[in-house]
Amino acid sequence: MTDPYKVLGVSPDASDEEIKKAYRALARKYHPDKYRDSDLADLASEKMKEVNAAYEEIKQMRETGGGRTQNGGYSGGYSGSYSQNPQYQQIRRTIHSGNIAQAETLLNNVPVEERNAEWFFLMGNVLLRKGNHVDAQHHFDTACSMDPYNNEYRAAQEQLRRRANGYGGGYQTTSRGGCSGCDVCSGLLCADCCCECCGGDLISCC
Repeated sequence: MTDPYKVLGVSPDASDEEIKKAYRALARKYHPDKYRDSDLADLASEKMKEVNAAYEEIKQMRETGGGRTQNGGYSGGYSGSYSQNPQYQQIRRTIHSGNIAQAETLLNNVPVEERNAEWFFLMGNVLLRKGNHVDAQHHFDTACSMDPYNNEYRAAQEQLRRRANGYGGGYQTTSRGGCSGCDVCSGLLCADCCCECCGGDLISCC
């Protein structure tokens, strides 16, 4: 699953203006007219398509609930753009840095009545990093039920469910004292990119 922000070479926290600037720079770089008589024409054309698709995806996410606000923050539960809740922004950074225990502590400190779709999504990522796949799936399901139009939540839910169904061993909820590439972890490797906050490595043992 290609991250559109990586395609444009910008951070998910980038402002709309920064994203537009990055898109325009890449559009100038890969515009087909520059490669009309070159052996690289086909490659440039494919790259331009990728850049256009990434830009359109980011715009759509930000307009419909899976993107950023103009100030680059997150909106509550990613509903109508990412949450501006600084606490969730901090938790995302903590997960991204690999400090899963601290992220879990921060999430547990959120009052029950304030736990929205984004809370369940972030806790699902924490549980997945800890190897608790069943509970991670439950939290992703809850996040999707609370915010059914969020692309990020849906991608995490579907990838984890699809990979678990494809392996006879099912989910593994307890550690085996290390991992040598169990079926579940092997099946989940492609889910590593399901969200930016995980730093591209959801499965710590593989």
